[in-house]
Amino acid sequence: MGDLKSKKLIILKGILFLGIGLLSGGYILVISPDIRVLALLGVCIWAFCRFYYFLFYVLEKYVGIEGKYAGIGDLVRRLIRKKREDNCDSDPVNDH
Repeated sequence: MGDLKSKKLIILKGILFLGIGLLSGGYILVISPDIRVLALLGVCIWAFCRFYYFLFYVLEKYVGIEGKYAGIGDLVRRLIRKKREDNCDSDPVNDH
């Protein structure tokens, strides 16, 4: 499947993600209305937002992962491929 090109569909996708987050977070608070659950949910959301920022900004700008990647799966495949290439380059058996 290719990347979305339509601005309207991209905005709709963002709104759907927001709706999913609000509904699921709201439902968690409905089934367990406790200030500790609210606090843990807030910390969980904050941590995942920071992790997303780390994956899609920090790795590219500060760590040196070259090029854009389509998502977490694409990033993992790229890192595995790079690790394999690095291992092959430093393999003494292949250094003839």
